[in-house]
Amino acid sequence: MPPPTRLYLIRHGQSAGNAEGRFGGHGPTPLSELGQKQAEATAKMLAKEGIHAIYSSDLLRAVQTAEPLAKLLNLEVHTSPAFRERHVGVLEGLTFDESKVQFPNDYYALVNRSVNHVITEGESYRHLLRRITAKLSDVIRAHPTERVAIYSHTGAICFLTLYLLGAIHRGTKTTPWIITSNCGINRFELRGRRNIRVLALNDTRHLADITGNDSFAAR
Repeated sequence: MPPPTRLYLIRHGQSAGNAEGRFGGHGPTPLSELGQKQAEATAKMLAKEGIHAIYSSDLLRAVQTAEPLAKLLNLEVHTSPAFRERHVGVLEGLTFDESKVQFPNDYYALVNRSVNHVITEGESYRHLLRRITAKLSDVIRAHPTERVAIYSHTGAICFLTLYLLGAIHRGTKTTPWIITSNCGINRFELRGRRNIRVLALNDTRHLADITGNDSFAAR
């Protein structure tokens, strides 16, 4: 039997927007100083895992998080808009409190994880799910039996994880939220679409010396 594909879903480090409690969406917010330290620590740990390929959202905060690992391993970062965060439309750049006051319908649909609600000038979780799972399938086909790191965002990783767990389908209307901290890692072993092993969710052990228990989950 061939070895499984190992998949690492990594949330970007703390961004300037995270630090201020703002919705990042598709905005170009960079990593904060703490986020840069998280990215370096994550790279040092993952470099020991034998990563063969690195993919990333094309948003700045994700690319900046992926670059230290690419440098250590002399690998290219394959960027794709498919791995972007959900487009939060009118909520982008707003704090949670500002969103609640200015766009309550969109805000409450988002925090209640209404899968089919399309945010004003943005997209739905269903749209997010379709684009990220289609790209994930391409990546897995391109790297059978290899170890692949994908740098993305908290919402995108949540819905990729729900998909891999078989916890979301066409009739799903709302979902639980799977928290991934900044530079937290979800690890999977893939032996086929119906044979997936969950090795770890929100693994942040490599960040203990930097942030302790980093549970901040702003989008």
